[in-house]
Amino acid sequence: MMQLAKRAFAEEPTTLLARDRNRDLIAGPKQPARSAVVDDRPDARVADHPLEMRALEARRVPRIIIEAFYESPAVAQAIEAAAGDRAMARASLSLHPGGIPAATEHFRQSNTPSLIIVESRAEGASLLHELDGLAAVCDDRTKVLVLGSTNDISLYREVIKRGVSEYMLTPFDPLSLIATIAGIFSDASSAKLGRVYAFIGAKGGVGSSTIAHNTGWTIASSFGVDVLLADMDLPFGTGSLDFNQDTNQGIAEAIHDAGRLDEMLLDRLVTKCDNHFSLLAAPVALDRDYDLAETAFEPLLDVAQASFPFVILDIPHLWSGWAKRALASADEVVITAAPDLANLRNAKNIVAFLKQTRPNDPPPKLILNQVGLPKRPEIKPREFVGAIQIEPLATLPFESLVFGKAANNGQMIAQVAPKHPVAASFAEVARIISGRNSVKPRRGLSLPSLFKRRRDKR
Repeated sequence: MMQLAKRAFAEEPTTLLARDRNRDLIAGPKQPARSAVVDDRPDARVADHPLEMRALEARRVPRIIIEAFYESPAVAQAIEAAAGDRAMARASLSLHPGGIPAATEHFRQSNTPSLIIVESRAEGASLLHELDGLAAVCDDRTKVLVLGSTNDISLYREVIKRGVSEYMLTPFDPLSLIATIAGIFSDASSAKLGRVYAFIGAKGGVGSSTIAHNTGWTIASSFGVDVLLADMDLPFGTGSLDFNQDTNQGIAEAIHDAGRLDEMLLDRLVTKCDNHFSLLAAPVALDRDYDLAETAFEPLLDVAQASFPFVILDIPHLWSGWAKRALASADEVVITAAPDLANLRNAKNIVAFLKQTRPNDPPPKLILNQVGLPKRPEIKPREFVGAIQIEPLATLPFESLVFGKAANNGQMIAQVAPKHPVAASFAEVARIISGRNSVKPRRGLSLPSLFKRRRDKR
């Protein structure tokens, strides 16, 4: 015992500290184990919302100016929470105390914005009298959303008769407010915006691009819907190689000509790889710098969402303003990680960032890739999942032969090995993230079972 104690104290303090830190990273927080996704946010119900119940997913709040006038701190807090959501990123919102009387006085001296939100605890004739005073100072183009505490259908009808766009009961959650605002400014005849999926690797070389490409291609080929893949790794993107395409500098032209970008120009810049799959390729040229502004890709995404039901963003492993903005504004984020310590640390940091910047959204999706790499020490998938607190959509084995063949041929896994278990896994990932049910996983190809069978054979 004395020798063991001396050996321990003889080690460098920094070595012991690193060992404890790494052990804590793998072990995760000291709390009861949970098999499902952990969500400690105030409005945890969001994680359980099906696609069709999140109206803000299909219809974002447009670029409008909003001025809100509250009476109670709870309503002010809810409005602030809504303003911080990604669906409100295009809108500009300012918050003022005082309710309808303060709004009426404020707009006697200034022009009214696109939307006025007012809270009022007045009832009946008193509320209607306040609204009449506000109407006298409002422009015809301005819309009004009233937040009230009276649940009376007769009052609601009277409020609507006075030209109010919507009456919303308090208390409310931020998502309901966002959906209401989006509904006020929606055009019933316009098509819904496409969904954006951002794929990023927890570490370089973990196969995030391969997974993004295979998932996007599978959605297009399995469901017959139009998919656009945007290769955002401008100097080193592999989209053109993986789809065996000799493409133009599509995505570079799209972001540099953002001022004149529309659906017709976008259609000329994309490369059709299949009936329903299109590629916006990276220039892959090193004769220029790619120092992009934080909002460089926003015009492109606006047009792409109006043109394609599904937009796949292949985001390189870097941390820039535009990359963070793309992750924060996407409808879904998919993190690809390999089972080692650096991937675990980076994945946890990305999850923490998204939880902070997307407080009203469910956690990102996780895919474990390259599991079972020969002669590489690994964190067991069960321990990796326990530390990051997110169940993976798929756990993909290290299959150098099938992935290498697909990459060299410029094809997808389902094209070179349609009966391989990995192809079935991509079909399942495509089914889950797209919300479509026509693709069913092949019987007996559950990946955890696959790994068990392979270990048994050894």
